[in-house]
Amino acid sequence: MREQQLEKLRGLVRDCLSKHLYSSAIFFADKVAALTNDPADIYMQAQALFLGRHFRRAFHLLNASKIVLRDLRFRYLAAKCLEELKEWDQCLLMLGGAKVDEDGNVYDMKDPSAMYLDKDGEDREINISSAICFLRGKAYNALENHAQARLWYKAAVKADPLCYEALECLCQNHMLTCEEETSLFSSLEFGPEDGWLSSFYSCLGKKCNKESIVEDKFQELEKECCNNNPSSPYFMRTLKNDSDLLACKAEYYHQSGEFQKCFELTSSLLEKDPFHYKSTLVHLAAAVELGNSNELYVMSCNLVKDDPQRALSWFAVGCYYYCIKKYEQSRRYFSKATSLDGIFAPAWIGYGNAYAAKNEGDHAMSAYRTAARLFPGCHLPTLYIGMEYMRTHSYKLAEQFLLQAKEICPSDPLVYNELGVVAYSMKEYNKAVFWFEKTLTHIPALSQQWEPTVVNLAHAYRKLKMYPDATSYYERALALSTTSLSTYSGLAYTYHLQDNFTAAITYYHKALSLKPDDQFCAEMLSSALEDEAHYDIDPKFRSRLNEVFV
Repeated sequence: MREQQLEKLRGLVRDCLSKHLYSSAIFFADKVAALTNDPADIYMQAQALFLGRHFRRAFHLLNASKIVLRDLRFRYLAAKCLEELKEWDQCLLMLGGAKVDEDGNVYDMKDPSAMYLDKDGEDREINISSAICFLRGKAYNALENHAQARLWYKAAVKADPLCYEALECLCQNHMLTCEEETSLFSSLEFGPEDGWLSSFYSCLGKKCNKESIVEDKFQELEKECCNNNPSSPYFMRTLKNDSDLLACKAEYYHQSGEFQKCFELTSSLLEKDPFHYKSTLVHLAAAVELGNSNELYVMSCNLVKDDPQRALSWFAVGCYYYCIKKYEQSRRYFSKATSLDGIFAPAWIGYGNAYAAKNEGDHAMSAYRTAARLFPGCHLPTLYIGMEYMRTHSYKLAEQFLLQAKEICPSDPLVYNELGVVAYSMKEYNKAVFWFEKTLTHIPALSQQWEPTVVNLAHAYRKLKMYPDATSYYERALALSTTSLSTYSGLAYTYHLQDNFTAAITYYHKALSLKPDDQFCAEMLSSALEDEAHYDIDPKFRSRLNEVFV
């Protein structure tokens, strides 16, 4: 058969593959390989078999060839067949015995006899070494060697920054801390035309920087044009409406505590792309925070109907039951999500939270510890362990874990708030003031959600007898919420300590209007009335007040 006819048959095989006609592709590829015995044609036949899900036959064909261990593409495809067959140890043996260090640098990667044969290679393609590193990472992850998986994913991204899947695994599975992510991103070598990708990757990771820096990154990406030629019809098209970018922005809003803003953004995004994974996950989290049980019910029903084998679907069901405070049912479905995907971080954290909600501390701690082991780059398990220790009044242990959470994610205001609560509980009021003020500096926009933090800061100032500062923060708290008994009673008590009995009586009355049977306010109101009467008779009189206030 002439070369021209063979080339037509090769073109036919490629066309069949592009049209997903795999049986046709396998048939014609087999004939071309039989006629030529060319390694490139054998590879094309193996590729057709792989795409047609004949993994064992494809592996046999590749393994029988004499160049499988010398040609990187043959070796990689053979390892992919073993991946599909779940033969992970054999997969690693096929990929070779290269080593990787803590920074993701690979040693003994190059075999001096290795070739890279690709007749149909394009100008822009993913480095085969990067793909091999990524496959090694997946194999180690399946073997539950998460430390090695993390190193090989880092190696894959460093070998070729265009290997997005490796970066997605690192970020989605919380394998890196904020500091490690920043170090990795700064070490990546992008081409001159890939500046936008560097910014995009930094948005995909943890939003550990200050609010202004994160916002600048989003704005820079939103203005990124796909063509610098003003005469081009695509000149004004930007990444502003890209689903992945909007999902990153929604995640940032959620992390900043702007749950309503996050929910509105994910709602509009899911209207456009209802099956976008990351948007769905953030949408569920925002709905739980807002207590939107109706939305959770609809979402969970749709997800289970569309994809019952996915962990996210059953996680959504767990979120619904958690939202309506049926914690036993929520635990059941969070557990089902973890059984479907053992490295699905939200399900592990939800599982622990469902136990914690019923004060079942031992089970909650077990779930959190598992999550902390599986996801070293996620600060939430460590944070929740600290909160559990705080609930049992083990304040020193609580402080230790909260400080670890701060090291992992130094931008989460909740961590600083909990550190402030621990310091206040240990009567270290100066330290409490420091942590509560640090909390407020990490909040983009002060909202009602953070009113308890402001009240706690006012309490700490009152304990330090810094009454003007305490009064100022109580008033700021009242601007956020006018229905807090703690704020009114704390402000009344502060005025009482300053012998401003009229103001104290006013705020005691307001506190009692919210809770008429509050014993502390009732007793202190009587005391304030008596003190005011005595004070009018004897200006030198000073009331003796109990300094302990809960």
